[in-house]
Amino acid sequence: MNNLRRLDINLLLTLDVLLAEHNVTRAAQRLNLSQPSVSVHLAKLRDIFADPLLLPGPRGMRPTARADELREPLREALEALERAVAPASAFDPAQAVHTWRIAATDYGESTIVLPAMSGLRAKAPGTRLAVIDLTPPQLVKQAEQGVFDLALHITEEAPLELHQRVLFTEHYVLAGRIGHPKLKRKPSREEFCALEHVMVSREGGGFFGVTDKALADVGLQRKVVLSVPHFLMVMSVLASTDLVAMLPSRLVRGNPALQVVDAPLEVPGYEMAMFWGERLHRDPAHKWFREHLAATV
Repeated sequence: MNNLRRLDINLLLTLDVLLAEHNVTRAAQRLNLSQPSVSVHLAKLRDIFADPLLLPGPRGMRPTARADELREPLREALEALERAVAPASAFDPAQAVHTWRIAATDYGESTIVLPAMSGLRAKAPGTRLAVIDLTPPQLVKQAEQGVFDLALHITEEAPLELHQRVLFTEHYVLAGRIGHPKLKRKPSREEFCALEHVMVSREGGGFFGVTDKALADVGLQRKVVLSVPHFLMVMSVLASTDLVAMLPSRLVRGNPALQVVDAPLEVPGYEMAMFWGERLHRDPAHKWFREHLAATV
């Protein structure tokens, strides 16, 4: 470690060229330095390594045993350093073998990940995608630890420490099965409250959400008879029963099993965004991946 503190990159570069050329004059030419400067470098290197390194010979200079030991690891170290400081290369999705990790709920999976998949497979066939559970309180810590590359979440709960990009604005609609007798038209508020509702509670087991808050503000209350933690269950329940649900519009868009009407009251929507940490902010591959998701939605 003491020797390492006495070295600088210029001394190592000089040693590398000297071990290749075995000649101070030719080394000076390659390094674009004067011969005396190279000689000064060699003197410092001899002092640091406590070895002559290069000795006079009949055809220039010959390396000592210590110099021969240094040659290969020094070359490898300089090549690794060169790769480390080289400018980031352009990202080619067709040749990429990345594994991307997205933290998302089943809503994010359905509305962002799923639509992006076909294009991802076509443009970057050698890549893989892993979707992990979204845990909002852990987003900053997980981003720093590299647990995920991107997180899909609402801007209302955006961590200030993370970069973000809004993908779209979502609103709620009233949905039920095709042919539902009470959804032939937009219901009145009283009719809406009389329907039996299913809702998603991320915390598990909750029966009060944004719709209930909007109703409470006008002195009304609906009948929530089922609370589930995932949207997939809601979709199955709606298709097979007469229960209804207030759902994000993108989740039910184009679903042939469901019928959608406007709700009789305004329920605040939300912005959906993707979040990522500073560690990957300038990475060419990550930039491409972000652009691909944004273009998809």
